Amino acid sequence: MVFVSTRRVDFPMVDLAKIVYYPRFWDLAHRFYEESWEFSCGMHYNEILSEHQIAFPLVHSEAQFLHPIAYGDTVHCSIKVAKIGTTSVTWHYEFHNQEGILCWTADQVTVCTDMRQVNKKIPVPEWMREGLAKMQSD
Repeated sequence: MVFVSTRRVDFPMVDLAKIVYYPRFWDLAHRFYEESWEFSCGMHYNEILSEHQIAFPLVHSEAQFLHPIAYGDTVHCSIKVAKIGTTSVTWHYEFHNQEGILCWTADQVTVCTDMRQVNKKIPVPEWMREGLAKMQSD
């Protein structure tokens, strides 16, 4: 099942043309990403970082900018997990505006690490795999 959420585009997110400034797309994606953990694993991302001491730094990102998103628009985000590897997770994002127009897509890879040694990969825990599997394509 795909995770879906929405956010309004606020003034600090736009440039002088009153469209979303391109680095803000990754900020939005990360906000939706954090929210998706409650959907998949039943806990806030902060709990994964702080209590489980697990982090998922981004190691690869590809994006396509297909249509501008303007100040006051509503972004409808869908995230699915494309792949769960031994130590990594591949995420697929789609942003649509309130009219249903596809505006941005991204494929991102995060790597599972121990918060105490973020430069060392660790296997994705089984409980997390089970939760993330909910977001894989049918």
